[in-house]
Amino acid sequence: MSAVQEPGVPVAELSKVTYRYPTAVVPALHHVNWTVPEGSFVVLAGGSGSGKSTLLRCLNGLVPHFSGGEFGGMVTVAGHDTRRYGTRRLSREVGFVFQDPESQLLTSRVDDEIAFSLEQHGIAHHTLRARVEEMLELLGIVELRERDPATLSGGERQRVAVAAALALHPRLLVLDEPTSQLDPWGAEDVLAALTRLNDDLGLTIVLAEHRLERVLSHADRLRYLGRDGSLTVDGPVGEVIADVDRPALPPVTRIGQALGWQPLPLSIKEGRALARRLDLPAAPPATEVRTPGAAAFALEGVSLAHDDVPVLKEIDLSIRSGELVALMGRNGSGKTTLLRALMGFHRPRRGRVELFGRDVTTEDPAIIGRDVGYLPQLPGSLLFANRVADELTFTLTHRRNDGHGSGRRVWRPFGLKDAQASGPRRASDHMLFNSEWTVAESVLNRFGLAEMAERHPRDLSGGERERVALAAVLAGGPRVLLLDEPTRGMDAWRKAELGTLLRELAGEGVAIVLATHDVELVASYATRVVLLGGGGIIADDSPRDVLAGSLTFSPQVNRLFGSAWLTVEDVLAALPRRHLAPPDS
Repeated sequence: MSAVQEPGVPVAELSKVTYRYPTAVVPALHHVNWTVPEGSFVVLAGGSGSGKSTLLRCLNGLVPHFSGGEFGGMVTVAGHDTRRYGTRRLSREVGFVFQDPESQLLTSRVDDEIAFSLEQHGIAHHTLRARVEEMLELLGIVELRERDPATLSGGERQRVAVAAALALHPRLLVLDEPTSQLDPWGAEDVLAALTRLNDDLGLTIVLAEHRLERVLSHADRLRYLGRDGSLTVDGPVGEVIADVDRPALPPVTRIGQALGWQPLPLSIKEGRALARRLDLPAAPPATEVRTPGAAAFALEGVSLAHDDVPVLKEIDLSIRSGELVALMGRNGSGKTTLLRALMGFHRPRRGRVELFGRDVTTEDPAIIGRDVGYLPQLPGSLLFANRVADELTFTLTHRRNDGHGSGRRVWRPFGLKDAQASGPRRASDHMLFNSEWTVAESVLNRFGLAEMAERHPRDLSGGERERVALAAVLAGGPRVLLLDEPTRGMDAWRKAELGTLLRELAGEGVAIVLATHDVELVASYATRVVLLGGGGIIADDSPRDVLAGSLTFSPQVNRLFGSAWLTVEDVLAALPRRHLAPPDS
């Protein structure tokens, strides 16, 4: 690793930093002061669009050298004023992992990808090879050495990007949501590796993350950004955690706050001793199970492969209207491949995939798209218009044209909840709106995107782009919805809104398949969990039956209380009032 600075000298310092993107009206950062102590492990958190990614890009010079716009104040990294030094020079001091790791992978082999930055900086060959081996071992990706990054799962690519960023042995490692696509095993492996580097070698780490339950126990400092882009909380984790907005807190910390526990627990280990004192029933009350409708998708003996490498074998699965099915499993277990097969993008080697009784393997994906909305793992790939509003109106115009004369079904757009003052949504209600813009405006309002209608999608944060892509997909009123990691880049508030929305859609008869590693989302909203592993389905049951007691996929509440407890809401509803803290405590 690079030589460590003198004790007490900050590795990075921001002074009165204000930054506005070239086409933006409001600054992304406003008068920010921030010091990153040498050897610290810092978590940067906050709502989507609060400026986290922008702040991170100040640390390696991308802001303002690459992004342009208006920049004020000063950023110093390892003694270098970023206004005077470009990104190439700063890359020796700052390793950076982007929110979309795909955007920084350039070669056709994993080991070449890790070696690329070393070659660019003229590192001796014997040192280069040793560091490549070191990074492959550290991130647990030795078996991926000869693979093309383009053939890897999203989580595997994320680990490759982390390895490549570490190869130069930077003084400061900056990561923008590095666990967003990782399964629980992979996330813990990456965080454990980062903790070792921080503890044993003094590497300074700054990590932006929405899923605080994964990272807070590894960090010693927390910086929480308000929605206006200013720093509102900054200090040692244990001292400032009580000032963080409750929805953003890990479940174990939310329970501790509701019950008045002091100090607030940040991990299961810290919460267990206090949890034993509670008078919880043996198990939560059984929840009402809604009877699903007819089969939307039916798979019979389906086998799928990539380049003759088997991925899934002899899959039998039925997805019914009104179900919200969570598709879970390790990175590389076949979740994305299965979703693409449902959409008609990936043809099975054997077996049959039916959509409402029609053979998907014989139909054009464009025809399938009249009934099925698909949000891929990279939602930005769906965005092509110059305005957010145009993304929705394109879908609406296309669906309206498909509906007329197609002979399949009458086009009806999604939503209009905000535009309809009263009464339930009915097919006839949608005919009241003869303008695509009226419909688009309603959908934008429902997704909290109305203020972004005139902005270019590429100027939005990762979480905001995710919401725009989802809004564009839903604007067409699909009967089936396929979502691949939809909470990537999404803050706690938007994730809760998404869960509520998906539950409403399922209640209206939409069949939803959600590929995700977000166990907390699944515990709160899914009606069924399908767990993939070893090329097949290893579990298919309710969230309580699949998640409870799992060493890997159980949510924090289940690890804390055991039995069939899954959510904070379940626990608080079951506790006697004497346990609950006063509202203002």
